[in-house]
Amino acid sequence: MVYWIDGNYIKDAVKEINHFMRDWRVDQVKSIDLRTIDIMAAAHNLMDVNEPYMLLSGYRSPQTNAMLRSRSRGVARNSLHMQGQAADLRLASRSVSQMANAAISCRAGGVGKYYRSNFVHMDCGEVRSWGG
Repeated sequence: MVYWIDGNYIKDAVKEINHFMRDWRVDQVKSIDLRTIDIMAAAHNLMDVNEPYMLLSGYRSPQTNAMLRSRSRGVARNSLHMQGQAADLRLASRSVSQMANAAISCRAGGVGKYYRSNFVHMDCGEVRSWGG
């Protein structure tokens, strides 16, 4: 999806991204930080793929985050997902390592590798990485 042209974000495209990345468990939409979208797009371009990301988790309401946290030690109490600043993503055609390496090379936020669950976390927080 084209969401940015000539230095300007396309309002309707960003609105559609916000809706797609909503917390579907409670059907709650939050504006996704444009920096997160930019990181996702830059990493995708670096991997030279046509396949769209599979979004596992975008925005999470505090209720959803608490529920997921009760089920997994890998969910942060103050997750950037609750601020609309993170996404958990998968590509069938790329490994966790390939995706993470692309995101890390952007030097723009946090990148988590989750091999057992086959996804990569990307966020616009501090530059850092974790996992395997």
